[in-house]
Amino acid sequence: MAVTDTGMMGRGLAHRDVAFAIGVTLVLAMLFIPLPAVVLDFGLAVSLSLSVLILMVALWIPKPLEFNSFPTLLLVVTLLRLSLNVASTRLILSEGHTGPSAAGGVIEGFAKFIVAGNFVIGIVIFAILVVINFIVITKGSGRIAEVAARFSLDAMPGKQMAIDADLGAGLIDEAEAKRRRRELEGESGFFGAMDGASKFVRGDAVAGIIITLVNVVGGILVGTLQHDLSLMQAADSYTTLTIGDGLVSQVPALIVSLAAGLIVTKGGTEGAANEAVLGQLSKFPKATFVAAGLLLAIGMLPGFPKLVFLLLAGGMAALGWYMMRLTRDKAAAEARAEKERVRAGAVSAEDDLKSTMKVDDLRLDLGTALVPLTSGSDAALPGKIRSLRGLFAREFGFVLPSVRIKDDAALGVNQYAVSVQGVEVARGEVRPNRMMVLNPAETPVQLPGEKVKDPTFGLDAIWVDHASAAQAEGQGYTAVDPESVITTHLTEIIKEHMPELLTYAAVQELIGNLDRDYQKLAGDLPGSSAITLQQVLQALLAERVSVRNLPLIVEAVAEAGRGGASVQTLTEHVRKRLANQICRSLTDPAGFIPVITLNNAWEKEFLQAVRVNGEEKSFLMSPQRVQEFVLAARQTIQTFAQRDEWPALMVAPEVRGFIRSMLERVSPSTQVISHNEVHRKANLRTVASVGS
Repeated sequence: MAVTDTGMMGRGLAHRDVAFAIGVTLVLAMLFIPLPAVVLDFGLAVSLSLSVLILMVALWIPKPLEFNSFPTLLLVVTLLRLSLNVASTRLILSEGHTGPSAAGGVIEGFAKFIVAGNFVIGIVIFAILVVINFIVITKGSGRIAEVAARFSLDAMPGKQMAIDADLGAGLIDEAEAKRRRRELEGESGFFGAMDGASKFVRGDAVAGIIITLVNVVGGILVGTLQHDLSLMQAADSYTTLTIGDGLVSQVPALIVSLAAGLIVTKGGTEGAANEAVLGQLSKFPKATFVAAGLLLAIGMLPGFPKLVFLLLAGGMAALGWYMMRLTRDKAAAEARAEKERVRAGAVSAEDDLKSTMKVDDLRLDLGTALVPLTSGSDAALPGKIRSLRGLFAREFGFVLPSVRIKDDAALGVNQYAVSVQGVEVARGEVRPNRMMVLNPAETPVQLPGEKVKDPTFGLDAIWVDHASAAQAEGQGYTAVDPESVITTHLTEIIKEHMPELLTYAAVQELIGNLDRDYQKLAGDLPGSSAITLQQVLQALLAERVSVRNLPLIVEAVAEAGRGGASVQTLTEHVRKRLANQICRSLTDPAGFIPVITLNNAWEKEFLQAVRVNGEEKSFLMSPQRVQEFVLAARQTIQTFAQRDEWPALMVAPEVRGFIRSMLERVSPSTQVISHNEVHRKANLRTVASVGS
């Protein structure tokens, strides 16, 4: 039987959304369907139980946000009480002449226990409860909720700025920033909902008063006119039942109002209500001794019950002594903890020293005038920099380390500096609240403003205000905001330093993300497997070849590395396996790969300069000829670069690596490919030849 009950309960919990919808529908139905006394008793008991449950939860929750469903629950519970009021009113008016049990046992019990046979006493008690609920608790809770909602909304921009500033400074990660933003949104939404929910409680109190007055007047009229009761008999019978009904409604309403007051008054205090209140009161034991003395003095006054005040004074003094002992024990514990901290000071200092010596992989230092670009409510720079991680993950196949953003008073007010592995590699200057205007045709920009050089590509540019920038865009110029200037510069710097950013730890993380079979294959690579793979990946990234297809790269390294091949040989073999990927990245919109070739003289001279000694290759060419080739290749490449075209340089496989090392200083964006890296389905189109 226990198993059956558990199964039924499990099925019920699995469909709790349906059960909740059915419950709300039944509550609405009670407004129109007459209820027998037994069902009404059950409903009143449920209402009272829910109210007590809500109060207990309000007492124990550590933070108000952990009970953010309270406004919704408050609406449902209020509707339940009003539906039961309507049902009880129907029973009282139709069956009230039969006696005190006409509306069920719960209402009868409240009437006998509290009214005690005198409906005047019941009216007075009911009026007092309504005043307490409506004027004291409900009105105060509503005001607190209203002010809390207003302050929460006013403080939201500042709190969002603080979160963005912490994220930009590297103090928190993206997950923590998202969690704080969700908490901030939940806080503002909760207090706004509580402001509205407090109106439910006040409306419930007003409805209780009106329903009670209607019941009394209507009951007297029904009793005297329809059931031939005397005025006194009708007043006694119907008023007693009505007061009992009102008390049955007002007691749960008072409990729920108290719960609402506890939640909204908790504010920023964390911990259960008893922990928060008693923990703070225990900090002031002297106050309890003073209170004990005052109670004792009051008890000594003529006419006062001395025994009662003596007992209270003694209890207060005992409480003060207990609190003082707790405070003393806490102070002793804090002193011991302080000694432990002092004892561990050397370790802490060493940790601080290690933290100071830690080198940031990527750091962006900002001058004082550029700090608002990261901390304003509409600051776009942190978001643009974070988006770089996704861009590089998609394009090059590895996750960049976080960029730490910090202010540096040593920089010029409008300057910024980029550091890689703790070394400054670039510096630039932007103008906040202005726009940089560039001309795609690379002719001088004829606009009034501050003429400068673009920090990324060294192009002629000019800083103008936003109105002039809109006018410049209409004339065909390109207008860029300061955040985009910094982000573009940072992007190019990262591309240049990708091999340095692909650290051993980053390679280990890439290997850990592989399937188990490929992890085993990577572990079986010759030599120090992770180091070998890291060197190959760094060589690929140096030529801006994506390493996203890591399983294929691991396979290729395993194939070529069995004979103890050099990193250069491994890299060339991997490039051959990545031929389809490399060709795809070089294909133009027409479906062709534009290439620059070498004339016969240069190709023959390069092949003759290669010396092979086992697995090692060397390159012997006079510095003068190397310089002549570099100048000739650069001149050919620049004719296309002026049109923003970047054809690849195609050479023989034996010399590809050597030619790439010659050109990487003068044209790092130019891809150097060999015949082995041309996929069988690729369509080549020769656009020029070096030396012709």
